[in-house]
This record gives sequence, C-alpha cells and structure tokens, in this order.
Amino acid sequence: MLKKEENSRTQKEEFCVEDFVPKDHLLRKIEEAIDFSYIYELVKNLYCENNGRPETDSVVLFKMVFIQHLYGIFSLRRTVEEINRNVAYRWFLGYSMGEKIPHFVTISSIVLQKK
Repeated sequence: MLKKEENSRTQKEEFCVEDFVPKDHLLRKIEEAIDFSYIYELVKNLYCENNGRPETDSVVLFKMVFIQHLYGIFSLRRTVEEINRNVAYRWFLGYSMGEKIPHFVTISSIVLQKK
C-alpha cells in the first residue's frame, strides 16, 4: 500500500536541547574538561559597570570563536549561520533553539579592537 506522509515542517514542537546532543559529543567532553569561567576575570576591566550597552556574555563570545577554530569554519558570519542550525553548538553556548545568537559583528568588533 502506498503511503504519503503529511508535511509537518511547520508544526511547532517542544524539545530539550540536552536530549539532542550525544553523550560522547566532542563539545560535551570539552565542556566537562574546561572551566570557562576564568574568562570573566580576564575581561572584567574591559567593561564599564554603570553605563554602556548591555553586554553579551563574554564566555559565549569566546566559545563562538572556539567553535569557529575547532571546526575550521572560515568566517565569523558563517560560524553564526552554523550555530543557528547546529543543536550541539547551541548546547555548548547554553542557548535554546529559540534564542537569538549574537550577531557576527559583535564578535568581529571585539577581535578588531584587540589587534
């Protein structure tokens, strides 16, 4: 009997990002092995405590560049595109599938300031 599947592309579903990242995924191993909280101490003198735009989490920005280099992604723009689609990358950053990823310009402006 011929069966035709219904299109369910637009169906809204809830799922846990945690459940979609394999237990042996490289990023899980890195997250377990490295305490990235030291980054906050390294960058705290770069931020003003009482004014300015809301900051993007420094660890998230670092991890985005880390993903770029670890997986050989050639540009920050492409890195953000990949993070938008990859559940494991989002898990590593601590983002749900519905959260907006920082714009690539946020990262590139920080990188350019350091040079």
